[in-house]
Amino acid sequence: MKKWLCLLLCGLLAAPALADRLKDLANIAGVRPNQLTGYGLVVGLDGTGDKNTSSPFMGQSLTNMLTQLGVNIPAGTKIDTKNAAAVIVTASLPPFARAGQQLDVTVSSIGDSKSLRGGTLIMAPLKGADGQIYAMAQGNVVIGGAGASSGGSSAQINQLSSGRIPDGATVEREIPSQLGTG
Repeated sequence: MKKWLCLLLCGLLAAPALADRLKDLANIAGVRPNQLTGYGLVVGLDGTGDKNTSSPFMGQSLTNMLTQLGVNIPAGTKIDTKNAAAVIVTASLPPFARAGQQLDVTVSSIGDSKSLRGGTLIMAPLKGADGQIYAMAQGNVVIGGAGASSGGSSAQINQLSSGRIPDGATVEREIPSQLGTG
């Protein structure tokens, strides 16, 4: 009975074992995040998008996107781009990322768009340095800034021409790892 009581007390008084993850303690050669970059269109802007005159590639991008979706645009048709913006999309692909895993993405205007607030990124492929597509991004852009104007004066806090899409990309291709094969 005394042994039983002693074991019970030792078990209750023992401190829980703490363990650190291996990736927090060491750097492993060849295991690192990879940067992904893509080009995309943000639509649904409230007249704050790119202008045709200063961003001629924007009209071409809209025409190409609509053609891929089965909408035929007659040659010479002028497309108004004030509700859309051309953007660069970036993300970091962590080591050991698996297909289907979600990534946060950053969306930044490359034209003369005044604001991406309220916009939605249309499906954009994200490529690695090798030119291969590793993820697809799409979703509603969250802007960390605010702006207002009235009577000729204006005020702005933080950036309106860039934003984030939490869990806005899905990993499509895994990066092969040699770790554990030898």
